[in-house]
Amino acid sequence: MATAHIGLIGLAVMGENLVLNMESKGFTVAIYNRLRPQGETQIVDRFMADRGKGKNFVPTYSIQEFVKSVKRPRKLMMMVRAGSAVDQIIEQLLPYVEQGDIIIDGGNTNYPDTIRREKYLKEKGIHYVGTGISGGEEGALKGPSIMPGGSKEAWESVKPIFQSISANVDGVPCCDYVGENGAGHFVKMVHNGIEYGDMQIISEGYHLLKSVLGLSANEIADIFAQWNQSELNSYLTEITADILAYTDEDGSPLVEKILDKAGQKGTGKWTGITALDIGVPLTLIGESVFARCLSSFKDERVAASKILGYEAPTFTGNKQEFINAVKDALYASKIISYAQGYTLFKEAAKEFNWDLNYRGIALMWRGGCIIRSGFLNNIAEAYAKNSELENLLLDNYFKTQILNAQQGWRTVVTKAVEHGIPVPAISSALAYFDGYRTAVLPANLLQAQRDYFGAHTYERIDKPTGEFFHTNWTGKGGSTASSTYNV
Repeated sequence: MATAHIGLIGLAVMGENLVLNMESKGFTVAIYNRLRPQGETQIVDRFMADRGKGKNFVPTYSIQEFVKSVKRPRKLMMMVRAGSAVDQIIEQLLPYVEQGDIIIDGGNTNYPDTIRREKYLKEKGIHYVGTGISGGEEGALKGPSIMPGGSKEAWESVKPIFQSISANVDGVPCCDYVGENGAGHFVKMVHNGIEYGDMQIISEGYHLLKSVLGLSANEIADIFAQWNQSELNSYLTEITADILAYTDEDGSPLVEKILDKAGQKGTGKWTGITALDIGVPLTLIGESVFARCLSSFKDERVAASKILGYEAPTFTGNKQEFINAVKDALYASKIISYAQGYTLFKEAAKEFNWDLNYRGIALMWRGGCIIRSGFLNNIAEAYAKNSELENLLLDNYFKTQILNAQQGWRTVVTKAVEHGIPVPAISSALAYFDGYRTAVLPANLLQAQRDYFGAHTYERIDKPTGEFFHTNWTGKGGSTASSTYNV
């Protein structure tokens, strides 16, 4: 007999904590995990004997039993590794589900796969929800940010569960319908891209304070703790202070013993690739991904440091003024990161015919997720005032904030160059800002070059937009022009 309100496949860290969250909110949850090799203790049994003991779970040991244990319309959620595993489980579910049932993918899936799967299942009468979930282990247990997309009809069915288990800020659940087919996973992808950017900006700030001013990890921890009480308030600022203050068994800062090779799981890369495909200058996130790639060349970097070493000048300025400048640079760069991310949202909405709620996305990110911060209230207010805002920088609040931070931002980039300290995220953010506010860029010369060697044509400022011209620059070429494309 079907007794469960929802079923979940995949009892790894996120799945296990999500089902505990659901159960604590009064929902009966069917659980299933793909079987381990024969002779090994099964994960379902282990969970039921430990964290699930005495709680309202329905343990199942086959896909058929799992599906049959959930009330119709069945809500069947997968928390498994993105890629082929998702397709395999969908195919295993199909013989047992019925029309109107709902399959949910809560993993970090690349949004084109979600678009494909939603279309495939819709043809079979099955609803599909691709939902981004952020917050890590603690968020999954206590309240994550949830970004569902896909079938609107299915959303109405899963809404009571998802909004019950999500984080809540000022009485507003950090979960709402994002948009059609792959929109939910797209929004989570951009969330992760911004996360890459925030982490890189903060790391560059740490590097500057350490290498330019010679501050200790404990001193920098105090600075970040102070910044967390300011406009830089965020989960990532908070944990940075904790990390820098944490000592190893010998009393020294643990962070200084961690190898400087950063890992990544691909969502930042997906964000950058999507931006290139759509034609959005997502420079800060792109540089953050490349910074992680460069960090992986550890042995080569060590060797290069001995060959290409640079003796930096001694800092002679006012230390507190430079600390304040670093704070300005971090804040201004953070504004740019979100401005670029929201531009990607707007262009993707046009590309995929999505009706995205930009204010709602900011509200969903205020709690539970890794990039949660007070700053998101200001973004929500900006889009509440103007839902068609072209760029976050054009909102009066953010315009004022970034102009006020501008001098410190420039001071930091200048000092970083003088001292030979790489700040790819902070400096690329400044370059984007300067490019965006420049009425005339040197792309006129670029277009002339393209026309010179490839007859790619150009437009003229003294002629109507959309009228293209080709010049026989050498007198030896013909009048035939080449085709081109615009991003």
